[in-house]
Amino acid sequence: MKAHPKHVILVTGASSGFGALSARALARAGHIVYASMRETAGRNAAQVQAARDDADKQRIDLRTIELDVQSQASADRAIARIVGETGRLDVVMHNAGHMAFGPAEAFTPEQYAQLYDINVLGAQRVNRAAVPHLRQQGRGLVLWIGSSSHRGGTPPYLAPYFAAKAAMDALAVSYAAELTRWGIESSIVVPGAFTKGTQHFAHPAVPADTDRLAEYDAGPTQGLAQEILSGLAACEPPDADVAAVAQAVVDVVDSPFGKRPFRIHVDPSSDGCEVVNVVADRIRAEFLRRIRLGDLLTPRDAAPAEGVSHGA
Repeated sequence: MKAHPKHVILVTGASSGFGALSARALARAGHIVYASMRETAGRNAAQVQAARDDADKQRIDLRTIELDVQSQASADRAIARIVGETGRLDVVMHNAGHMAFGPAEAFTPEQYAQLYDINVLGAQRVNRAAVPHLRQQGRGLVLWIGSSSHRGGTPPYLAPYFAAKAAMDALAVSYAAELTRWGIESSIVVPGAFTKGTQHFAHPAVPADTDRLAEYDAGPTQGLAQEILSGLAACEPPDADVAAVAQAVVDVVDSPFGKRPFRIHVDPSSDGCEVVNVVADRIRAEFLRRIRLGDLLTPRDAAPAEGVSHGA
């Protein structure tokens, strides 16, 4: 059996949740993984130490790196360090994000902007720093961690997060077509609502307008928040395991160039997103062919025959 090539991989938002799980799973699969997070010498110092301990114990190449997706300078420094240390960058995994929970009206516009900044502009900052290296190599993978919330059976009280994730998915779809002629693939892993195993529902952003929030809590929507959380938990099978998301990431990365799926769903609750995406992605493909851009659906091998070391 042919061994998978070793890739140099950046995972954003890797202090916890899908990011931490995926970084470790990728490293165990034999890759060089940079688990990025902000405040590595501050509030995330314990996560940095935990990653080092896991790397030593499991004998894997798991490295931590400072990267605040809300800072272009931070993204630039992180990418420069990775390329400086390894000579290349093969896979960029966009995972950084933050949850919000509460009535849509009670969140201030500034809170919506902040969620958008983390989930969407953060990915753009990282791409601005990383994609030039992938294009120069003529080979690479941009891997997005999306959310079934952007098209599935979405519950209320998650508007800022859902809106940001929908925007992120739109960005990912556009990038996918723009990068194929450069030899760069795109894949979108779409998790469902895992209520256990991540910090999403444990530490979400809450509405800043506490007066509006109090009105919802005292009015006809009294108790709705708990109904939502209970309903979501009831839809989730007892054996739902967030590790399945990390395994899906490994499967995508380890797939041969040109054979990676454009989108893969990991949704134990089956909220319907996969059904909608099948139609939406088919229409996208049909339209690109209709306007004679069907070649944008398949990555072109643009890697130089020699001189540049790559694996993606």
